[in-house]
Amino acid sequence: MKAASATAAIPGPAGDTVFKVLGAISFSHFLNDMMQSLLLAIYPLFKTEFQLSFAQIGLITLTYQMTASLLQPIVGAYTDRHPQPFSLALGMGCTFSGLLLLSVASSFPVVLLAASLVGTGSSIFHPESSRVARMASGGRHGLAQSIFQVGGNTGAAAGPLLAAWLIFPHGQKSVAWVSLAALLAMIILTGVGRWYRHQHRLPKKAAGPVALPLPRRRVIQTLLVLVALMFSKFFYLASINSYLIFYLIHRFGVGTQTAQYHLFYFLGAVALGTLLGGPIGDRIGRRQVIWVSILGIAPFTLALPYVGLQLSAVLTMIIGFMLASAFPAMIVYAQELIPGKVGTVSGLFFGLAFGLGGIGAALLGQFADLWGIVAIYQFCSFLPLIGLLAVFLPELHGHARAR
Repeated sequence: MKAASATAAIPGPAGDTVFKVLGAISFSHFLNDMMQSLLLAIYPLFKTEFQLSFAQIGLITLTYQMTASLLQPIVGAYTDRHPQPFSLALGMGCTFSGLLLLSVASSFPVVLLAASLVGTGSSIFHPESSRVARMASGGRHGLAQSIFQVGGNTGAAAGPLLAAWLIFPHGQKSVAWVSLAALLAMIILTGVGRWYRHQHRLPKKAAGPVALPLPRRRVIQTLLVLVALMFSKFFYLASINSYLIFYLIHRFGVGTQTAQYHLFYFLGAVALGTLLGGPIGDRIGRRQVIWVSILGIAPFTLALPYVGLQLSAVLTMIIGFMLASAFPAMIVYAQELIPGKVGTVSGLFFGLAFGLGGIGAALLGQFADLWGIVAIYQFCSFLPLIGLLAVFLPELHGHARAR
């Protein structure tokens, strides 16, 4: 099916929002990101089991997130022209295989291979599931992206709890039980695939070429600003996702399970910020949400390395909430910037999210080995100042607002 006809299936009136499909794709996102977050949360187990350095911990994240990032724009561009309704279930099958392999891994290279399979599954899942969310939005694009993404963020928050309650008490082999979540997601996504296929069989009006809302040069400049803001956001998130547990253990002497709970608080705040970011963007504009959420966390990140344990939990929750509210707005803003390329845009931005996070984790691991874990947070505290570049984002007139 051609790109034009695929795009024509997307718009719809606000009253046509298909919440059943949004709920299914959000729950699948919950399961997907719970399994990904679990991989990050059990780093202490593998660090002890295989005597890994921080640099090797960063390499696991780099391997997983690079496979999750490099394939996403390719998958998105291909499915813009050739929609693949059942690719969602296929991608989850890769995650299923990766988790089973992780449960029996006996060496560091096998752990890397398992991480790459989990990343490949994610790279197939995100572009097409983001397209499904837009198709089911009924024109309420920010709301649909938030519902879709909050499933992922809630799943990411659940990963550390699952690690604390299941993996650490029962060991590496218990990871195999988590693969059942991937199997459940495959069943749900098969049903979503049937709905997706039905949408493309419905009669559609012919769609002509879609004009860019801005001159091509301005579009490219705006994309570069968005990439810089993504760098700020996901490098900082990498410092929390991959190293907060080690930071809390080193600086405050807390146990692993206590540190896991702190990571859960942060990821829970991320989930809440994601849920609210899209609808707020529908009402007040994506640009305003991006501006406030990126630059607004700077006072809190600058204070974080110098406060006590309890206040650090409060600050990380504020940081997580504000940072997360930007991503749904960024995705929809970019989709409006380049209309008719939902899969390509979604794949590019989800791919950047994983890729920048992976590179950040690897570089910060090297940084921690050289200068210590506390120095990571002192360095990263300045990253949100890059949010000043949001002043160069143009206002896109005619963006969808909640009705």
